[in-house]
Amino acid sequence: MTDPPTPQSPSTPQTRPTPQARAVRLGPRSVATLFLVSAVGVAAIGWPFLAPPAAQVSAHAQDAPWLFTCLLLLLVAVVAATIAESGLGPKAVAMLGVLAATGAALRPLGAGTAGIEPMFFLMVLSGRVLGPGFGFVLGSVTMFASALLTGGVGPWMPFQMLSMGWFTMGAGLLPGPDRLRGRGELLLLAGYGFLAAFAYGTVMNMQGWPYLLADGSNIAPDPDAGPLANLARFVAYCLATSLGWDLGRAVVTVILTLTLGPAILRALRRATRRAAFESPVTFDAPAR
Repeated sequence: MTDPPTPQSPSTPQTRPTPQARAVRLGPRSVATLFLVSAVGVAAIGWPFLAPPAAQVSAHAQDAPWLFTCLLLLLVAVVAATIAESGLGPKAVAMLGVLAATGAALRPLGAGTAGIEPMFFLMVLSGRVLGPGFGFVLGSVTMFASALLTGGVGPWMPFQMLSMGWFTMGAGLLPGPDRLRGRGELLLLAGYGFLAAFAYGTVMNMQGWPYLLADGSNIAPDPDAGPLANLARFVAYCLATSLGWDLGRAVVTVILTLTLGPAILRALRRATRRAAFESPVTFDAPAR
């Protein structure tokens, strides 16, 4: 004869699954505006390899104000599309402001010495948690704020905003945002940060390289040479001028990601869960 099942005490706690931190959703209008701003950036950066021999390499200096204006308008369009499609409200804007201000404050800490720029690891972690659309806006706004803070406003700033936007957006596109955790995720983010730090430096080299005068230099752009010859000159320019700087940036990003990454990822995911960006804001009726 079997004993009757013991009734479960009503006071026995039942475990509930912890809700996942949801990245900011990227809708079709956000994708379209991101594609447009990226296409403008690629055309503005890659023109030296496709320009005809009669083109003036100093055109960047004249086009930079127009590019900056165009980029700013497209960036506003990205923000507007993301808010319209995802229902983002003041909480998301506040999160954007806090992270952008933190990144802008981190950038001067290394003063750019030997590529020591601690803001890059924060952009990697933020893009991972908040998604590619939010990440692109965050990277661009952070670079804009840091340029104002450090006085680094110039024809290079729109390219910095684009590059940092792509850098942060790429972290949001990495695989396994909902499943991969722990050491595997940290290694993935550290590896991405290492490679993306070099990619960021390469893009910034492309915006400065056309300013060099040919005058017998083997690393300056040659309007009479073909795309492959100019590509070889550009690679030589990167190796000669910025390899050590980019390596320092990549190493610092890896070290900070592996050491501070677990705590910051937990904090970002906790803040994202509590903010519930896509949940509508409701107000309860006053008690009578």
